[in-house]
Amino acid sequence: MKGVLVAALAATAVLSLTTSAQAQTLNSVKQRGFLQCGANGNLTGFGLQDAQGNWTGLDVDFCRALAAAILGDPTKVKFIPLTAKDRFAALQQGEVDVLVRNTTWTSSRDNSLGLNFTGVNYYDGQGFMVRKLLNVKSALELNDAAVYVQQGTTDELNVADYFRVNKMRLKLLTFGSSKEAINAYEMGRCDAYATDSSGLSAERLRLVNPDDHIVLPEIISKEPLGPAVRHGDDQWSDIVKWVHFAMINAEELGITEANVDEMTKSEKPEIRRLLGSEGKNGEALGLTNDWAYRIIKHVGNYGESFERNVGEGSPLKIKRGLNSLWTKGGLQYGVPIR
Repeated sequence: MKGVLVAALAATAVLSLTTSAQAQTLNSVKQRGFLQCGANGNLTGFGLQDAQGNWTGLDVDFCRALAAAILGDPTKVKFIPLTAKDRFAALQQGEVDVLVRNTTWTSSRDNSLGLNFTGVNYYDGQGFMVRKLLNVKSALELNDAAVYVQQGTTDELNVADYFRVNKMRLKLLTFGSSKEAINAYEMGRCDAYATDSSGLSAERLRLVNPDDHIVLPEIISKEPLGPAVRHGDDQWSDIVKWVHFAMINAEELGITEANVDEMTKSEKPEIRRLLGSEGKNGEALGLTNDWAYRIIKHVGNYGESFERNVGEGSPLKIKRGLNSLWTKGGLQYGVPIR
């Protein structure tokens, strides 16, 4: 009996310590009064800061959705621009609460950097951009090419693997930032620029004469992009994960910025649970039960964010493709909130 009591006390102590550790990031954000989000700052459609300091992008919207869920105000975010090379250290050292910077989820990053990826907010793949004057129609014609990539990304290994598998010679050149790499490409210091397909669409728009350049048809890798948090704080990881799923579920259920107030009167159980009209899903996360309502009211559902930032209604004009809902042939699937 004594052994059982000791074990029970020990389990209670462990649970108490775990609960305390889990609440660390959420409590810090609440006490500070704003979210610190590691972002890109230079990538149209995902994370871009203009001359006036205004931020826009799919990843930016996600950070605002997170702030709306926690603090009730999507403007309570401090965006911290990070290079690809420095982004993981900034998260590991606590300079940001969450990293939402078009970052690829890989096994090595998940297992050896002390990070947890919470989902995929954009399914992408790496490609190549070249000048039309080269008269290159396929990446398989890039033998002996000089290719620029950004340091600290998955691009380096992807390009090296692709050239190796196809028995082509490669001159791989790296730069510390995408801005440096694209400038060097435009100056003619290399034959091709390689990065995520979505990034190529964005970077092409920054060139003096975008129509003089083409993105080749080959997609040479899988690049599931998504938010990342630090190991050791399960509650925070859960919150970031479920913010994404809330936005997906909202689109599946037809809930938008424009009709979310009307939808609070719905009798459908799925809608009532999502918007907090019934159940205690918010409390289970350490939030108020209307957390998802606030996301949709202030930011919108996933489809709305996609369309205005990277979709066919945006300058990038990217088709939904793999990022369509699962009900429309895509991979975006809202895990049930119940």
